[in-house]
Amino acid sequence: QVQLVESGGGLVQPGGSLRLSCAASGSIVSIYDMGWYRQAPGKQRELVATITSGGSRNYADSVKDRFAISRDNAKNTVYLLMNSLELEDTAVYYCISTVLTTGKIDDYWGQGTQVTVSS
Repeated sequence: QVQLVESGGGLVQPGGSLRLSCAASGSIVSIYDMGWYRQAPGKQRELVATITSGGSRNYADSVKDRFAISRDNAKNTVYLLMNSLELEDTAVYYCISTVLTTGKIDDYWGQGTQVTVSS
């Protein structure tokens, strides 16, 4: 069993910054890709950013040049630094990790953390 615990969400004014963290724990042999998705009210969940175990990054066009994803493999943790936040960034943010446990590879999701951008 693998658990992903997110932290760092909250209320921020437009133009502000937040840093999200997501720590994976449990019966982990290895973690492959890690990433962040978000879901705004009334909308589908969408990809925000991903990072491979080797450090290759991919971003949604809407957050490119504003958000930065990183990871600490020793801590099984992925981060999302969000700068220049906009009203449209308001959503529940979910982390995801592709994890090798004993005998299988699965995707695991965090419980979500609310990010609200408001003046």
